[in-house]
Amino acid sequence: MSPFEHGEVFVLDDGGEVDLDLGNYERFLDITLTKENNITTGKIYQSVINKERRGDYLGKTVQVVPHITDAIKNWIESVSSIPVDGKDGPADICVIELGGTVGDIESMPFIEALRQLSFSLGDENFCLVHVSLVPVLSVVGEQKTKPTQHSVRELRALGLTPDLLACRSAQPLIEGTKEKLSQFCHVPVSNILNIHDVPNIWHIPLLLWNQNAHEAIMKQLNLSICNAPNFQSWRKMAESYDNLTSSVKIAMVGKYVGLSDSYLSVIKALLHACVACSLKPSVEWVAASDLEDESARSTPQAHAAAWKTIEGCSCILVPGGFGDRGVPGMILAAKYARENKVPYLGICLGMQISVIEFSRHVLGLERANSEEFDPETPHPVVIFMPEGSRTHMGSTMRLGSRRTFFQDLNCTSSKLYGNSSFVDERHRHRYEVNPDFVETLESAGLKFVGSDETGKRMEVLELPNHPYYIGVQFHPEFKSRPGKPSALFLGLVLAATGKLQALLNKA
Repeated sequence: MSPFEHGEVFVLDDGGEVDLDLGNYERFLDITLTKENNITTGKIYQSVINKERRGDYLGKTVQVVPHITDAIKNWIESVSSIPVDGKDGPADICVIELGGTVGDIESMPFIEALRQLSFSLGDENFCLVHVSLVPVLSVVGEQKTKPTQHSVRELRALGLTPDLLACRSAQPLIEGTKEKLSQFCHVPVSNILNIHDVPNIWHIPLLLWNQNAHEAIMKQLNLSICNAPNFQSWRKMAESYDNLTSSVKIAMVGKYVGLSDSYLSVIKALLHACVACSLKPSVEWVAASDLEDESARSTPQAHAAAWKTIEGCSCILVPGGFGDRGVPGMILAAKYARENKVPYLGICLGMQISVIEFSRHVLGLERANSEEFDPETPHPVVIFMPEGSRTHMGSTMRLGSRRTFFQDLNCTSSKLYGNSSFVDERHRHRYEVNPDFVETLESAGLKFVGSDETGKRMEVLELPNHPYYIGVQFHPEFKSRPGKPSALFLGLVLAATGKLQALLNKA
């Protein structure tokens, strides 16, 4: 999946590569989803075609209705019985998000499947929440309900009637707008929820709770609330973030800086870590290609601005990515961080970049490189994984949760993870550090403190005698949660503010 088209590719524990929306669900609900929780048109069509090839349909003509719609319903029903919160037994409620816009040709089979599902389950087992926009025309300042009216009418024509309306707007809805929506959309005023703009996204659950969204949903499903949730810590987190005044500047050096959604989990992990340190993150986006020597000749102003940003930040982060565009700039950023004692965190590609940089400028291997960027390099310090596929792109990488063992329990990474001897983090890569160069790199001062169970696949590197210089082959951002920040992101922020050593001394 291209980050420019899909935004971030989120990776699950079981190796599923999914849309970034599933990352939002995991972070907000603190649950662990699987690839089966992500239903796509491609998966449905492929499963139906496979059944037809096996002869499951006994030679009948395969059609959208009933074969595609039945496959969608069966998938939903099977997934809904699998718990994702670590508890035993099936869940009480299964949330289905149908993306896109009502009337989109891509979602029509899914809408028809949900219509059939609502009919077979009955009203007390099916609650439809329709999300719609209530815009304000700047000329007259009136909240316009026509878009919602039209989308509800379109939905009703397809056989689905909303039980609740979730209305997005810049400002809170006035009562007159709610009454108009209720009259034309056949939804009670009490079931019209307003999700207006708030200072930060953590206010949204509180906003919905204050509007009794839970009561409206439970009433529709004929369920009772046993124990009211305790929002005290969540409310404190949401409100304290609004009152933060100090910030820390973080240079994000990447390829896809024009689309911040490409690094959504990284941004969220930085937010979680900064809030834990009572700071606001100030992420300074730096296009890696602007740091390169070629940029100094072709676009000198962008080159100067990029380096000014790097020099004005308290720490540097190089996230993951694929392809050779921007790599020379990332190498220069890693070199700057290493030589100037600036806290540095390299994730996946960022770790490989630090190995290439160290090999070139410390070991003197001028043409040291990754096989991904230069297949003919005489010093392949980063190589293609032996078990990888060179012919197929999709799902052929090292994916999902894997265990990393720390070789040195006194290393910074182990201490940040609570003096643990191992850690389970999620991976997504097809290149790795060449084990043939590990001994040479370590003898020059770069220490590989974490590896897989074989001891040959390098997972974590550190640079001793440096405030904070860590590279990891995995993606720690995927498991960061509000109130439970990723250890390595927390370490980066603490190092950037000069507070890391105090934490390590406690450990």
